[in-house]
Amino acid sequence: MVIDFHTHVFPEKLVASAVKSLEEKSGVPAKTNGCIDGLLASMKEAGVSRSIVLPVVTAPKQFSGINKFAASINEEYSDCLTSFGGIHPDSEDYKGQLKFLKDEGFVGIKLHPDYQGVMFNDIRYKRIVDYASELDMIIQVHAGVDIGLPEPVHCTPKMALEVMSETGAKKLVLAHFGGWKLWDEVEELLAGRDVYFDTAFIEGYMDRQQFERIVKAHGSDKVLFATDSPWSGQKETIDWINACDLDDETKEKIFYKNARRLLGI
Repeated sequence: MVIDFHTHVFPEKLVASAVKSLEEKSGVPAKTNGCIDGLLASMKEAGVSRSIVLPVVTAPKQFSGINKFAASINEEYSDCLTSFGGIHPDSEDYKGQLKFLKDEGFVGIKLHPDYQGVMFNDIRYKRIVDYASELDMIIQVHAGVDIGLPEPVHCTPKMALEVMSETGAKKLVLAHFGGWKLWDEVEELLAGRDVYFDTAFIEGYMDRQQFERIVKAHGSDKVLFATDSPWSGQKETIDWINACDLDDETKEKIFYKNARRLLGI
């Protein structure tokens, strides 16, 4: 079994323009067509049982439309896809929106400080993390450099540590193995702490020995397999992790056991 904890899909009417724009900004060609059918085809080829879909609300007015699309995914593809909800830090009613998402059955939320234009250690995020944790929701956050956006980095390991220290964060997931391209800081500041790292978009970018070292220092119970599909291949990332010097039990935890425990499935 394999669970991919970090994927993206777009509504059909938006997918062409969205994928083209993101390809141009990042210089990274998409590995699928960006639609649900493309993700399902990738999952079948790679042997992925379930993918977590992470929507990004880039403006408060998008809350309703994006979460309606996310809810439709959960309703129609409940056997193989789980979409989190999205919320923007500038929401005028963050508690009401989080409670709405919880009541609608969303098990987690996605935050993207770079695309939302707010530093992760801002009070607006801290209060979202605190209340979402009170609701027992998973909080998935883009961490580190975003390859498609200029500096500054909006979620560094130091910022994440501040948020963790000042909120009731319980199920916090830092994407891109704690902070894309900031892995020395991740190793120094975050390894071993009570936070999850996902493996999204590290294949081909992260030194394998450093990955192995951080997994051992951080604890195999707190690492989640993830790809950032369509920006990284599911099969390729599985192969990359399988080639790492990790024992079979550690790989099973990374590929699905940790995700199942966190998701409660």
